[in-house]
Amino acid sequence: MTIKVGDKLPGAKLTQATADGPKPVSTDDIFAGKKVAIFAVPGAFTPTCSAKHLPGFKQLAGDIKGKGVDTIACLSVNDAFVMRAWAEDQAVGEDIVMLADGNGDFTKAIGLELDGSRFGMGPRSQRYSMIVDDGVVKELNVEEGGEFRVSAADYLLAQL
Repeated sequence: MTIKVGDKLPGAKLTQATADGPKPVSTDDIFAGKKVAIFAVPGAFTPTCSAKHLPGFKQLAGDIKGKGVDTIACLSVNDAFVMRAWAEDQAVGEDIVMLADGNGDFTKAIGLELDGSRFGMGPRSQRYSMIVDDGVVKELNVEEGGEFRVSAADYLLAQL
């Protein structure tokens, strides 16, 4: 079942890409007691993700945090090494926390998995954005296949 507005996010383990290497983090570490803007991409270094999705959140990070968001997080079903390399490539710095859902456990638990097998990508995440307050979904914006509109940073900013 797909998560919806008003639902509490399930507990899961993710990996944070840091300058010191991969760091395990729980969803409680990320969401408990915080207002978080999280967006997910089908894959690091993929065209729309690298040209529009991540750069949009980087560009609007100050505006988003200015609306009371404690953390902006980017999630992908990639490993932490790929997420770190992508963060460096995109000059993310401290603006966005890069989260790896390497096995897709969190993505499956919230019902937003995508089968990218026909593109040689295997299981991935759908493209979405969420506003989460203390672990509870306040806004959820899931893209239709091939679209990029409702998960964009400016769309989410207008919801804050």
